Amino acid sequence: MPDAANLYLFVIAALLLLIVPGPNMAFVTSHALAHGWRGGFAAALGISFSDLLMTLMVSAGIGALVMSWAPAFELLRLAGAAYLLWLAWQALRTPALPTATQPQMTSFWRIFGRGALNSLLNPKALLFFMVFLPQFVTVKAGNVSLQLVFLGVLLALIALIFHSVLGVCAGQLRGKLAGGGISKRLGTYGFATVMTALAARLLFLDRPL
Repeated sequence: MPDAANLYLFVIAALLLLIVPGPNMAFVTSHALAHGWRGGFAAALGISFSDLLMTLMVSAGIGALVMSWAPAFELLRLAGAAYLLWLAWQALRTPALPTATQPQMTSFWRIFGRGALNSLLNPKALLFFMVFLPQFVTVKAGNVSLQLVFLGVLLALIALIFHSVLGVCAGQLRGKLAGGGISKRLGTYGFATVMTALAARLLFLDRPL
């Protein structure tokens, strides 16, 4: 386990990174506005699940192996952008069902999968884990792989709490807007706009040297 000083710095750094608006924040917010707080929580849970998977990849050295293959970054980038554009298209072409008739559990796991897949198809997310986690490892404490797993699990937990609160707040906003009859339109077009913007972000993402 990392020493106390590194652990405190890690938690502070994680919180600072989370409060800066980014793709995960936009992903959770858009799903909460489109599907309510359950949608936001499902997206948050999916993102944290992908964080755990990427932590395991980094601790096992798989992340470095994948990113050492030159086309890997481009393939992940293009696949991620295509997936986000597909989500935007699906949102625009599929009419929203009345709340009372929506299959909540199916929707929950579908959004969970979206959150996980969206993060896993973002090459910059894997690079972030490869660069960020090792900075807080205490080499003298031994078992570097175990420390990386511990830090990754802690980061996933912090992110889950933060994104869940964000999803609940955005879901509350959706509930207030519903009274004015604009919730459906805002949710659908807002969601499609965010997915398209995230796809464009991936398309113009440069590979780090």
